[in-house]
Amino acid sequence: PTSAQVSVAPHSGRFCYTVDNDLLSTEQRQFYEDNGYLLIKNLVSDQDIERFSKEFTRICKREVKPPGVMIMKDESRRSQFGQSENVVNKVQDFQEDEELFRYCTLPEVLKYVECFTGPNIMAMHTMLINKLPDSDKQTFLHPMHQDLHYFPFRPASRIVCAWTAMERAHQDNGCLVVQPGTHKTALKPHGYPEWEGKTNKLFHGLLEEDEKIPKVHLVMEKGDTVFFHPLLIHGSGINRTSGFRKSISCHFASSECHYIDVKNTTQEHLEKELQEMVSKKYNATSVDLKDIWNFRARLVQGERINL
Repeated sequence: PTSAQVSVAPHSGRFCYTVDNDLLSTEQRQFYEDNGYLLIKNLVSDQDIERFSKEFTRICKREVKPPGVMIMKDESRRSQFGQSENVVNKVQDFQEDEELFRYCTLPEVLKYVECFTGPNIMAMHTMLINKLPDSDKQTFLHPMHQDLHYFPFRPASRIVCAWTAMERAHQDNGCLVVQPGTHKTALKPHGYPEWEGKTNKLFHGLLEEDEKIPKVHLVMEKGDTVFFHPLLIHGSGINRTSGFRKSISCHFASSECHYIDVKNTTQEHLEKELQEMVSKKYNATSVDLKDIWNFRARLVQGERINL
């Protein structure tokens, strides 16, 4: 298939976005069906979150250097804070870091992931976000977007993000903001917003945002985990506090998903940007988008089939 448009995988009965199992109640399944996200309270233990936090600090201090990891920093803070967590706002692609990758294998997380992907589960994309205290420049505002914009695999209904708050997330420190029900829409064109001095690399956003669609701020306690559909329009505000707002997340997909060709679609310009970044980082001459994702992907449950 070459289309980047989304087709919902056919399912028996009334549920399109979850698979039949005994974990989710009918009410929970219906909520996800209607809204595109589901919040599970107190899912990840304080002990695990503490371990992830310590590993993040070690990475910031360069005590460990996992291969393939992408560390994003606010260079304007380096002169003040040096090499520390006060500068790093994101650790991405941590699949080679044994300690952080434990998150993607936690049984309590995977049992929920299976409700959306089925039994054969790939961990596709990993991130630990450390939303730094922000200035009036709003450097770390993430514009409203759909995650499927970044993914060259389908069907969308067999992809889910697990996003866990590592400390309390609320409006003041830039919690997630979602537009319920938007997972039922098509993939929309994305690009860099026209904000002077406010764009981070690959922080793409919707080119046209419908302000009439209501927004919900997801206030979450430490250990709370939200599962959401890759077409759900979401973003996050700025951190107006003096502390950090950490979260750890992974996009999971059924290994039965298939890669698509994004040429002549709204995702084509993203492919070029990613290829340029990877070529520069690894001094590679030609890199296929599928190769980039094959490098990131890890089987965490069941059998590896297509991805």
